[in-house]
Amino acid sequence: MDLSTVETPCLVLDRGKLEKNIASINQRMATLGVNLRPHGKTAKNIDILKMALDGQQGGITVSTLKEADYYFSHGITDMVYAVGIAPVKLNRIAGLIKKGASITILLDSIAQAKFVAAKGQEHGLTIPALIEIDCDGHRSGVTLDDPLLVDIGHVLHREKGMALRGVLTHAGGSYQCQTVEAIRAIAETERHTAVACSEVLRQNGLPCPIVSVGSTPTASYAEDLTGITEVRAGVYMFYDLVMAGLGVCKERDIAISVLASVIGHQKRKNWVITDAGWMALSRDRGTASQKVDQGYGTVCNLNGDPLDDLIVSATNQEHGIISDRSGGALAWDSFEIGSMVRVLPNHACATAAMYDRYYVTDGSTEISDVWHRVNGW
Repeated sequence: MDLSTVETPCLVLDRGKLEKNIASINQRMATLGVNLRPHGKTAKNIDILKMALDGQQGGITVSTLKEADYYFSHGITDMVYAVGIAPVKLNRIAGLIKKGASITILLDSIAQAKFVAAKGQEHGLTIPALIEIDCDGHRSGVTLDDPLLVDIGHVLHREKGMALRGVLTHAGGSYQCQTVEAIRAIAETERHTAVACSEVLRQNGLPCPIVSVGSTPTASYAEDLTGITEVRAGVYMFYDLVMAGLGVCKERDIAISVLASVIGHQKRKNWVITDAGWMALSRDRGTASQKVDQGYGTVCNLNGDPLDDLIVSATNQEHGIISDRSGGALAWDSFEIGSMVRVLPNHACATAAMYDRYYVTDGSTEISDVWHRVNGW
C-alpha cells in the first residue's frame, strides 16, 4: 500500500522518527539515573509502548481504564492510573487487580481515600494509591504546605483495603513556558516539591517508596532528578507543534501527521480546501499563545516535507482551509484537486484520538504496517 491510495483523512506515523524520539528520551533518563514510566495515553498502541519500554523497568502510565484493560491484555501488568479516582471506576480497578494487574490509583482528598478503602474491603483487596501533589498550580493536587498531605497519608496507611505508595506530580505549567530556561526552572520546582512532600510523609512515620514526576517538557530539560524514582511522559514519542514551539523538539522530529485530500479551491480568498476539518485535526489551538501561531497545523506535501508558511488557518467539522500565514499567493499547481497533503498537529494526543489506526511509514509514502489504537474510556 501507498499513502496515495488510502482514504482520507487518516493518521500517518513515521516509524524512524518515532524510534529516534524514544531512544533520545530513554538515553536521557539513563544519564540522569531514573526509570522512565512511559505514558500510554498518546500512543494508545502496544507496538509503540513495547518500543518505549525497551530498557525500562516495565511499568507504564495510563489515563483511561480502557487503556489499562488494553495494555493488560497485551501483557503489561504494572500501571499507574494517573487521573484522580472516582467511585464508579473502582469495581473495574478491582477487577483488573484480581486478574493480576498491579494498578496504582491517584487521589488528593480524604473523601477519595475513604471510598477506596471501602471498595478494597468489599473486594478483599489492598488497592495501592499515590497522593497527587500540586507543584505549580496547574490543576489537581495537594500543596507542600497543606496539612492535608499528612492527613491523607495517615488515612491511606491506616485503613484496610488500600495502601500508601507515595506521591505523584505533573508540571503541567511547563506547557506555558516561553523559554527553555523557564522549563528547566519548572523541572527543578517539580522535582523539589515532590521530594519535599515525600520527606514530609517519611518524617511523619509514613512510607513513600514512589516519588513520581513527569511531563515531556520537564523530562527533556531537567538537569537533576535526585530523590525521584520515576519520570512519566508520553508526547515525546510523537512530539507536536506545541512541543516544537516550546523548543523541546524541532518540527522535523514530529512523527505523526494527518493525511488529507484537496477537495476545492477558493482562489478569490487564496484558500485551498481539504477534507480534514476539526474532526480530523482536533480543535486544539495550543500554539495560539506561543510566539508562532500555527493555526490548526502546519502543512506538508505528501512526502512529509513542510511547505513554507502554509498552515490550516481555519476549520469546519469536515473542512480544513489552507492559507499562507503572511497572506501570500498560493502555488495552485501544487494543490491540484484530488492531490494530498499532510498536516502536523498542534497536540499529538488530541489529534491522534480522532483515529482508530496508524498508517506506518519508514520515511517514504510506502505503508509498511498498520497499527491499531484503543480509544474511549
